[in-house]
Amino acid sequence: MELFTYYRSTASYRVRIALALKGLQAQALPVNLLMGEQQDAGYLEINPQGRVPALRLETGQVLTQSMAILDYLEERWPTPPLLPADLLARAQARSIAGVIGCDVHPLHNVAVLRWLRAHGVEETDVQAWITHWIGRGLVAVEQMLGEEGYCLGPTPGWADVFVVPQVYAAQRFGVGLEACPRIQRVVALAERHPAFIAAHPQAQADTPG
Repeated sequence: MELFTYYRSTASYRVRIALALKGLQAQALPVNLLMGEQQDAGYLEINPQGRVPALRLETGQVLTQSMAILDYLEERWPTPPLLPADLLARAQARSIAGVIGCDVHPLHNVAVLRWLRAHGVEETDVQAWITHWIGRGLVAVEQMLGEEGYCLGPTPGWADVFVVPQVYAAQRFGVGLEACPRIQRVVALAERHPAFIAAHPQAQADTPG
């Protein structure tokens, strides 16, 4: 498999974590979003939306959108599972993922921030926008987490795959986590887990410096 990725993309980061947790290998093919490589004709043939990640399978078929890629990985390689066996717990994990993937991340991705700046929004207001939406989302997620361990238990899973990259983005944009001790606990555990270490942006070959 081949993963079209960008080291700082939180959606790509999710897929890297999932692959690592499942012990799967995918060749990383960096797409530099800041250089606009996602809009190159060659890449648009792979993913017409011009976004990352995209996962090219052994068959040559391409999957896009991190949630769809994660679903595919979970169904094709169910062991070790990212989703719990209990039906309600599975819904809880997907709820946390939905807050991050549907309500928080889309509001601060590269395309949105470029649009705001291109339409004359001052940088201080762009930062206020980022801080508001990330902060509001993480405070909501905080209330959805368990009291110990990872997001929903003693082992990392679906929810952690979404929460940990979102915290990376929060830290990059200077959004504080003082109101989120449970999230801080999860991140501290992830920082010691081999899969999360391998997937971290600073561990990627395309990381500047």
